[in-house]
Amino acid sequence: MAKKYFVYILECADKTFYTGTTNNLEKRLLAHNTSKTGAKYTKARRPVKLVYSENCKTVGKALKREYLIKKLTRKDKEELVGGKV
Repeated sequence: MAKKYFVYILECADKTFYTGTTNNLEKRLLAHNTSKTGAKYTKARRPVKLVYSENCKTVGKALKREYLIKKLTRKDKEELVGGKV
């Protein structure tokens, strides 16, 4: 069975976005909200909530997609999320 990878966008408590890549979305979201060793950016902006995710077949594709999303403007990210923010 092929491993799945995800690129995701979180909305932080201060209304900023954080974009990342993982192979276990539920575990990573929990780490962002509770872990002492999680991402420094989200650790200072808790709680965070998942507002967008997409599946990628390989880690390479997920990382490339993450890079492209990080280059987007806030307005473009809001459109990607579907205006739910």
